Amino acid sequence: MRPFFRMRKKSQRSWQMARPALLDKHEIARSFGRAAVHYDANAVLQREVTSRLAERLGLFKYLPARILDAGCGTGHGLSLLRAAYPEAELIALDLALPMLEIARSKNEETSRPANWLGKLRQRFSPHASSLTQHVCADMEHLPFKTSSLPMLWSSLALQWANDMENCLREWYRVLAPNGLLVFATFGPDTLKELRQAFACVDGGEHVSRFTDMHDIGDMLIHAGFQHPVMEMEMLTLTYSDLKSLMRDLKGVGAHNAATSRPRGMMGKSAWRQLEAAYEEFRKDGRLPSSYEVIYGHAWAGDKTRLADGRQVIQMKIAARRDG
Repeated sequence: MRPFFRMRKKSQRSWQMARPALLDKHEIARSFGRAAVHYDANAVLQREVTSRLAERLGLFKYLPARILDAGCGTGHGLSLLRAAYPEAELIALDLALPMLEIARSKNEETSRPANWLGKLRQRFSPHASSLTQHVCADMEHLPFKTSSLPMLWSSLALQWANDMENCLREWYRVLAPNGLLVFATFGPDTLKELRQAFACVDGGEHVSRFTDMHDIGDMLIHAGFQHPVMEMEMLTLTYSDLKSLMRDLKGVGAHNAATSRPRGMMGKSAWRQLEAAYEEFRKDGRLPSSYEVIYGHAWAGDKTRLADGRQVIQMKIAARRDG
């Protein structure tokens, strides 16, 4: 079965692309950990995408008892999930411990009753306070039992997987039969202006590579998911100068973490070359920064087939009674 794709804007590029370079997970955790304290002040795009992803929850007539937020960051998605599913148990998971600590502090603040009546209601009602667990772990190696989670949600984290198909297989593993996956990630045209500008400076891999929407759809099928639906839209932020763009990227911890990335600081001459190359994109007095955002959802199905297509047959062996 082929996935269903809906595109809001057609792309002119070839759909064939090289496999993204391996990512340094320690560098990812370190970078996002350092950015945690000022992440919310810079994460305008991330909040917008997460909010748009949450709007899609109304499409599903589904009330999961437990939801995993894979790559929760500082917890914006958790608040939206809590609003959509007030009775559900939430599990916040992130690779960067400082991000997780901020998400936990936000949850504690919003869960604290405002008055004596709220405290009384919280004491006697099991659903009065939001139940949220916080787990520091890698989304590619989840510390959860097979078929234990009714829903997995992930906003702008999947692009940080070293092996996206294996990551989706891991997500499929932990989802319960007929469980739901809802996610957003970046596509190949993300930061295309910055990538092209760097190409004028040297041949280094300065900007992360992202996976095409059609390839992700195929990966979902190969991982075992059913009825995947994918759609894409282009979002553009504008800046007065290149330093402001680079400051935003650093502020959310989203710099290139490929193991093949160039090391060391950029020299003044190279920076001037980069600025000059980026100036070619200036329009109406502003520098654009494009983001190809991919939204998707898929179902785990009854999970009676393995990812390779083999049927799972359950057998019950009755105990033999002698005499």
